[in-house]
Amino acid sequence: MTTARHLTAIDRLRSLPFPGESGRTDGARSGVGFHIGELATSEDFWEDDGTRREAVEDQYEAERDALAALLTARWGAPQVFSLWSLWDRAMSGEEIPEPWVTLSQSVPDVQLWRADGRWIALGVSQWDDELPFQLLAAVTDVDPP
Repeated sequence: MTTARHLTAIDRLRSLPFPGESGRTDGARSGVGFHIGELATSEDFWEDDGTRREAVEDQYEAERDALAALLTARWGAPQVFSLWSLWDRAMSGEEIPEPWVTLSQSVPDVQLWRADGRWIALGVSQWDDELPFQLLAAVTDVDPP
């Protein structure tokens, strides 16, 4: 997917109303106060010795950074927000709101902007070493905890 398509997908997520309950539609997971869009997904790494995985990780991080540069031109410099502590807090029993708890399960950090009353988060996800990378965008009116 091209950067232009990623921007279009983010703008679409920003324009959608938030649903009253959680569900999946059209490449996005949505719920009360949020959408998490899957902008790109790699292949898995079950048969990989680690070499291809590293190259794909570098590629996804470069795509995130290129997209972030365009979003920075729109909204200014992002905050870099680590999600590791949120996951640690959730594992300790603290209630972390969506979309932050879902993002914290597989995204180490996000680049974060505030525009038109909503947060826009951009990050690279990988649930486990053998599973695909994903370039994710989240749009939410829920403040980061």
